[in-house]
Amino acid sequence: MSTIAIVGAGPQLGRAIAHRFAREGFDVALIARSRTTLEKMVVELTETGVRAAAFPADVTDRPGLRDALAAAEDHFGTIDVLEYSPGPSPADFAARPIVEASQLTVESIMPEMEMYVYGGVTAVGQVLPGMLRRGRGTILATTGAGSGPMIVPEVANVQVATAGLRNFILNLHASVAERGVYAAHVALGAFIGQGSPKSEPDVIADAYWRLHQERSESELFYLDLPEDYVFEGVSPQFLSEGE
Repeated sequence: MSTIAIVGAGPQLGRAIAHRFAREGFDVALIARSRTTLEKMVVELTETGVRAAAFPADVTDRPGLRDALAAAEDHFGTIDVLEYSPGPSPADFAARPIVEASQLTVESIMPEMEMYVYGGVTAVGQVLPGMLRRGRGTILATTGAGSGPMIVPEVANVQVATAGLRNFILNLHASVAERGVYAAHVALGAFIGQGSPKSEPDVIADAYWRLHQERSESELFYLDLPEDYVFEGVSPQFLSEGE
């Protein structure tokens, strides 16, 4: 039995990815800050016959994140797929507002680096040695499309950090692909669950399963924004899903 660990598992995309991989026979380890959210998802999954468990952790607490992933490995035996997609909560936005490029400071970048780069490197560092020993595994990391394919200067502090995670994953793919481990970055430009059929969580989750199965692309630019899209502030989905 294979296991997927979803770090930053929220009630929209994280939930959809969990169900998509569970339909293919995967056990599911859910990691995020909200124990309540995780436990609801575990109940939902187990009611359908899926083996699932929650491992609450904050990705900015690196020892805690390592411990959560180690506990998931102990519980299920292995982590065969890691999906890393932490998201800010309303409290995060209140504590560290988004910053436009001309106003960028080191102080405004550092918390985002903790969430995306340091957390991502920590999560990968915990599961990658086992994947390399077994000669197989998948690592998928998700950020907003502003990490590379799109330029949105209004959220520069976030994008500096997500660009770092993107660069890490692309380099990781080049490093480990010939050793049986597949790594890919998903640059997500969509209002999840807000109208367009292509932006529905279950539809997006299908793309993650395809990446895992085909193992051919080191990056997927998943774009489903209006042609006349103009940044008008933080999407409500970020204020409801969180981590």
